[in-house]
Amino acid sequence: MNKSIDQSDMAEVSPVPHHSKSSSSVNSDKNSEREKAMVLGYVLGVDFGRAKIGLAIADSETKMAFAYDTIKNDGEFLQRLKDIIEKENIKTIVLGMTLHTNDKQSEQEKVDFAKMIEKEFKIQVMFQEEMFTTKMAHQNIKMRGGKDIAKTDDQEAARIILQSWLDIN
Repeated sequence: MNKSIDQSDMAEVSPVPHHSKSSSSVNSDKNSEREKAMVLGYVLGVDFGRAKIGLAIADSETKMAFAYDTIKNDGEFLQRLKDIIEKENIKTIVLGMTLHTNDKQSEQEKVDFAKMIEKEFKIQVMFQEEMFTTKMAHQNIKMRGGKDIAKTDDQEAARIILQSWLDIN
C-alpha cells in the first residue's frame, strides 16, 4: 500500500546523522517498511543535488556503506540510475533530506525525485537527515589525503547519509 509523499512524511526525517533513532519512508506503515528495507539485497544512498548526484552502496546484511559513484543530474541521469539499480540489485534507496533550512525548493525537488523513483522503478525510498554531510565528506577526504575534493565529495556525502541510516535500521 503506497501513498504519495507529503509534508507529513518530512516531519519524521531523522534530525541528527549517526545518532538518531528514526528515519522516514515514503510509505505509510513505518515499522513494516523498515523491515522490508532490510530484505537481503543492496541499499543505495543518494546525495541529490541540482548538478550532481552522489551515490553510495551497502549490503543490507553487512550494513557497511561504501562510496559508489557521482553522476551528473542531466537528461541521462535517470537511465544511468536505472542501470545501477538493475546491475547492483538495489532493493531500497536512502535519500538525504535537510530540514534545518528554509529552502523549500530544494526540499520539494527531493520529494519529487523520491516520487519519480518510486513510480519509475517500483522501489522503496527512505529519507535520512543530511545536515552537514558535505562538510563531513570534505573532512573525510582531506584526512585520507584526497586532492580533488569536488570530484568525490558527493559520493562520500551519500556514504555518510547511507551509513547513518544503516546504523539506526
